[in-house]
Amino acid sequence: MQVHQYRSNGLNIVLDVPSGSVHVMDDPAYEAIALLREGGDPEKIRRELSKRYGIDSDGCAGDQGAEDPVGEVLTEIAELREKGLLFTEEPYAPSIEEFSKRPTVVKALCLHVAHDCNLACRYCFAEEGEYHGRRAMMSYETGRKALDFLVANSGSRVNLEVDFFGGEPLMNWKVVKQLVAYGRSLEAESGKHFRFTLTTNGVLLNDEVMEFCNREMDNVVLSIDGRKEVHDRMRPFRSRKGDGGNPKDTDSNERDPKEAAAAGGASVGSYDAILPKFIKFAEQRRKLGLKYYVRGTYTHWNLDFAADVLHLADLGFDQISVEPVVAPAEADYAIRPEDLETLCEQYDLLAAEIIRREKEGKGFNFFHFMIDLSGGPCVYKRLSGCGSGTEYLAVTPWGDLYPCHQFVGIDAFLLGNVDDGVVRRDLVGDFKKVNVYSKEECSKCFARFYCSGGCAANSFHFTGNINSVYEIGCVLQRKRVECALMIKAALAASE
Repeated sequence: MQVHQYRSNGLNIVLDVPSGSVHVMDDPAYEAIALLREGGDPEKIRRELSKRYGIDSDGCAGDQGAEDPVGEVLTEIAELREKGLLFTEEPYAPSIEEFSKRPTVVKALCLHVAHDCNLACRYCFAEEGEYHGRRAMMSYETGRKALDFLVANSGSRVNLEVDFFGGEPLMNWKVVKQLVAYGRSLEAESGKHFRFTLTTNGVLLNDEVMEFCNREMDNVVLSIDGRKEVHDRMRPFRSRKGDGGNPKDTDSNERDPKEAAAAGGASVGSYDAILPKFIKFAEQRRKLGLKYYVRGTYTHWNLDFAADVLHLADLGFDQISVEPVVAPAEADYAIRPEDLETLCEQYDLLAAEIIRREKEGKGFNFFHFMIDLSGGPCVYKRLSGCGSGTEYLAVTPWGDLYPCHQFVGIDAFLLGNVDDGVVRRDLVGDFKKVNVYSKEECSKCFARFYCSGGCAANSFHFTGNINSVYEIGCVLQRKRVECALMIKAALAASE
């Protein structure tokens, strides 16, 4: 059993980790739980807390004549325990070995339709779209094979996820449209339904792209880092002539004159070029009831990232994700251990502001604070996360299969290809064994059922092992979980 307690924004919050139950307690109850966690005897706890709160040995507080308020607190805690809402036993650990042997099906693909990009983002793990290799565009034939592979390996699953990714996928717009059409043609005969997503930097976004996406894309991800000076510092245009791309029905990489004028050179950021289009696109999606979110990255150079989140909210975006950069320690923009205290304070500041705006009818969703306390993800997701290497795969322009986009180009993680399928079953087995109980740090962490053990790619890049943890990421994740639970509690209390 595990109980996590913390104070945030004036609230005493108690999380029963195995059951996921969240309680807001007054001071005596909060302190009683802390003492019970240490193995204290209930009667001794009653006497100790009675003295602490000025209640005499008979349970009376002065002349108020209260009957044993601390005893009542202990009784209520015991009732919560009997109901399975506090001090509960770990439900999944005994069966984790069988869980690791479960059969899996492929349910999602990240299609790298363009290993090329018209921006030169300083923090890009994909090396401006090259992924440790060469620039290339996915052909329609390779994309068809990828969708056929997904259908053939999806078992009885009906809804299949496909993300058009890069580099910048709009540089291969013709193939994106062709693959969407092909996917739709497969739905009736296969009994499947494709949920398409497009992730774009916005440089080549235009009315035709928006109209198509509003018709066909279940979700769109729009990359913007926040304030102009923050965004432009990390997301400049590339300087080489002809690298701008063009979302035409050709495979040409000739730069559109207007985009070239907007680019100006590698030292010029992309904020002004993309912002009006993102605002327009988000407004269209909102009115149509369609999903979108703007997705940014914060670095060592904008530790006050809450200002970037609020900047995006003030621009009218109501679905926002701004996430910490994951970078080698030697990078000047990398998050450092000494940055963590400031970053945690920023999450606290942001959480308080989200509550304030929600009460004023100006709320917005911040991706890392979105927690569903009534349902949430299934047990598999809680234990093993995104399913990289098993249920979720990335496909390169030439059809190679990798566990996810962050492993692309690393030969040791090449799983197979769209012609032969997955041939490295040993690697799949390794990824199936990754779960919240396979990592000692996770098995003791209160946030394990919310982060599901963290990112395997981050673990590998920082420790050389997919079954380890990225410590900086863990600190930030725990803080985000605490803030998310506090927001839920605060808003529920105000209803």
